[in-house]
Amino acid sequence: MKIVVRTPNWLGDALMAFPALTALRRHFPDDEISIIAPDGIGDLYSGPETEARSFHRGPSARGSSLRRAAAELRNERFEAGLLLTNSFASALVFALARIPERWGYARDGRGPLLTRRVRIRKSDEPVHMVRYYTDLMEGLGIPAPLPDIRLSVTEEEAARGRDLLAEAGLDPRRPLIVLSPGAAYGPAKRWAPERFSALARILQERHGAEIAVTGTAADRSAAAIICAGLGRPAADLTGKTTLRELLGVIQAAAVFVTNDSGPMHLANAFRVPVVALFGPTDPAVTAPYHEPRIILKKDVVCWPCLYRACPYDHRCLAGIPAEEAAEAAGSFL
Repeated sequence: MKIVVRTPNWLGDALMAFPALTALRRHFPDDEISIIAPDGIGDLYSGPETEARSFHRGPSARGSSLRRAAAELRNERFEAGLLLTNSFASALVFALARIPERWGYARDGRGPLLTRRVRIRKSDEPVHMVRYYTDLMEGLGIPAPLPDIRLSVTEEEAARGRDLLAEAGLDPRRPLIVLSPGAAYGPAKRWAPERFSALARILQERHGAEIAVTGTAADRSAAAIICAGLGRPAADLTGKTTLRELLGVIQAAAVFVTNDSGPMHLANAFRVPVVALFGPTDPAVTAPYHEPRIILKKDVVCWPCLYRACPYDHRCLAGIPAEEAAEAAGSFL
């Protein structure tokens, strides 16, 4: 059977869906499974992980009309499609592509477009996104293994990560602290760059740490503020790495300090110790799934708001001082 999977749109969600994909592969060991992923996220499936190696990249997830995307899929003659997205539009594309079996959560009014519908499990407690995706598989009658989200890099990718750090003048004998000041979701999830800078300065002074700042080109202004306040130069890698190169840098870190973001889950998948700064979102839903991790969060009356931009004083993240984050990071050194 030819099966196509539409992955989540967000990097972190794509990582948290890995156990669901593992379940799918184990349940259909001899079938051809293709991945449709947004630009950038598809590179997650090009690594050396055993479970991901058998996945093939399908048509692009974005950049075309619904009918054009459906036509591309129709030409592939897929027999089943798994939707890890929640949108009506993604289910409509599968229906227009005339994929006979269409599986997913019955939400966003798309139930009639699906041939196998799973209703969201009702719970009084927040459900972690990893469980959300494995619950979908269980609802489809596909046993889900105990979640174990892991990433690895090739030796060439690891070497490229070391080269990027060396080219920036960092000493490989010192502990490397990688900072991730961005969050694609919006500014409400971003700790102030001045706090990141103060944290990095403390770690330089107390632990002799080297600092690398990672992120997209949109994070360059934050990186400039962070780097300007340091005693020793840092490696500003914002906007300078591909996803696979970023993985090569992250796996070399002694500690990864981050907002609630996709890179947080990348570091966790390498079992790099993570200090995660949570603001408007709930760690019970999107926290790094595995140890080692320290989650910093302040209880404020407006939490959780899930706003992309804070209309008030950003008290949830503003309440986390640099000293507290530095102590957390230092506990891993």
